Amino acid sequence: MNDDTLRIGKYELHSRLIVGTGKYPSLEVMRAAHVASGAGMVTVAIRRISLDDPSGKTLLDFIDRERFRILPNTAGCTTAKEAVLTAQLARELLETDLIKLEVIADPKTLYPDTVETIAAAEELVRDGFTVLPYIVDDPAACKRLEDVGCAAVMPLGAPIGSGLGICNPHSIAIIKERAGVPVIVDAGVGTASDATIAMELGVDAVLMNTGIAAARDPVAMARAMRLAVESGRIAFGAGRMEKKRYANASSPMTDLIGTPR
Repeated sequence: MNDDTLRIGKYELHSRLIVGTGKYPSLEVMRAAHVASGAGMVTVAIRRISLDDPSGKTLLDFIDRERFRILPNTAGCTTAKEAVLTAQLARELLETDLIKLEVIADPKTLYPDTVETIAAAEELVRDGFTVLPYIVDDPAACKRLEDVGCAAVMPLGAPIGSGLGICNPHSIAIIKERAGVPVIVDAGVGTASDATIAMELGVDAVLMNTGIAAARDPVAMARAMRLAVESGRIAFGAGRMEKKRYANASSPMTDLIGTPR
């Protein structure tokens, strides 16, 4: 734990919290929340960057590129073909090979399409991208994505924007146990305790957006999420006590001074 750098492919991050850019009450609040989060990486939906603002500014103008690494994503894509094209556009626009791959199958749950995600990942890896795929919390799907060359896997904690927390901790733990690449819980975190639970499972990082952006005070929540991720990471490294069925006195009754013999 002395060197706690997060390594994703050729990239190094000194925070295990990745944040998003959607749903904030204003771009100014977003910018302040990013700083409060302590994150080193910010994800941006390429298909939602508007170039029509009369001021000439875009979302990207409110992200400090000296402080944050940009992780473009393919949100809104429903086929592998769409996702690959969007990733290629992102590489041209942002001059990065990083891509958060999203291929959505169901507009109601926003669950990813596993088959199309794997197909897109294979093509993007061949094309030289550092691919971080959003995927269901399925150990087999995550292993398949690692095998095709993804630099990390990003299983969902719960449906995007639901705030339900980590719905299937057992699957997340299995994914982490079997993974040879970083495991980043993506989606579903609603409050700080959710982030801590994820990190205590041993995952390498947490990506969140709505849990911060939709809070009553996004800047304060961003700070809370930062502390929660750090706390969960430290607790995982420390190793939790064994769970026991019955009580076990903090002050054992043996060898007490004055105990009758």
